[in-house]
Amino acid sequence: MSQEFVIGLGHEALWTALKVGAPVLVASLVVGVVISALQAMTQINDASLAFVPKVVAMVAALAFFGPWMLTSLVEYAARLFAALPMVAR
Repeated sequence: MSQEFVIGLGHEALWTALKVGAPVLVASLVVGVVISALQAMTQINDASLAFVPKVVAMVAALAFFGPWMLTSLVEYAARLFAALPMVAR
């Protein structure tokens, strides 16, 4: 097991985590910015106002992107288990 191989596994793990987490984080970010802009325009300063729309956006993103996220994770796990004999050497 070489150093390049381990670095490659770590790189692939981080890239997969970023790809899988990005849709939910982007949805939450967009909704948060929109709600914050609306709060600034109306001068309503309530921290709990942004919470429910963010949760709804995150659930919607999980429902929409969930199958793709699961497929990405299963493919990564399959590649990782296929590389297990090389790791055990």
